Amino acid sequence: MTSRLNPYLSFGDTARAALEFYRDVFGGTLSISTFSDFSDKDAPGADLVMHGVLETPSGFTLMAADTPPGMEYKPGSSISISLSGPDAAELRGYWERLSAAGTVSVPLEKQMWGDEFGMCADRFGIGWMVNIVSPETAEPSVSAAE
Repeated sequence: MTSRLNPYLSFGDTARAALEFYRDVFGGTLSISTFSDFSDKDAPGADLVMHGVLETPSGFTLMAADTPPGMEYKPGSSISISLSGPDAAELRGYWERLSAAGTVSVPLEKQMWGDEFGMCADRFGIGWMVNIVSPETAEPSVSAAE
């Protein structure tokens, strides 16, 4: 098995809603474990998400958790999640669902480098960058280069 790099998002108490939203956006299988699955079911925060994983049909893996009771939640602003590729219909669909009820900082439109690109924060405050690779800037495939 090769090493993988996956985004792991932290939430105050909205991880379940966020993961369900991302499942609606990307599709896939969602697995959620709560703190009560591994501790006292009556403890404060027992129903919060201890660990959640979304595996999508496109091969994306997104992980998330709620901040445990007693720990300070510090929303981050130094990370964005980037989606890129040549499938314009797929990426525009993600963009539309992610930016709905969110904040668009850069509209999804053709940029000076030739690709369509946009930036938004979804309704949970997570930053997203979407880049639709234009045929002119796409790298040639191995078979096309031969």
